[in-house]
Amino acid sequence: MPDKNLAPVCGLYCGTCECLATQCRGCGFVEGKPFWTTQMKIEVCPLYNCCINEKQLEHCGLCAEFPCETFTRLRDPSLSEEEAKKSLLERQSDLMRRKEIGTEKWLEEKEAGKS
Repeated sequence: MPDKNLAPVCGLYCGTCECLATQCRGCGFVEGKPFWTTQMKIEVCPLYNCCINEKQLEHCGLCAEFPCETFTRLRDPSLSEEEAKKSLLERQSDLMRRKEIGTEKWLEEKEAGKS
């Protein structure tokens, strides 16, 4: 059975993250407090906080307001504008796929393709 802790609310797949096991264990394991929150001087990821803590949703794709301003504005500062836009579209697409087939099957697809 795939590990749901590797399926964060934002649509990324932690299983291919270069920081997994070194700086982070996966968003589910750290309850929305990945390594980068300290770098951004915030306590918890805003998407995790909204989705899990406030709305009790499994992921952003299940929200009636998706994609909201919080989702579209939160970005990796190391990405160029073009890369950030591409990442945003990929995450939106992945969340729609996850909503359609469920997290377990989505994780199986991700694990099989490591993409």
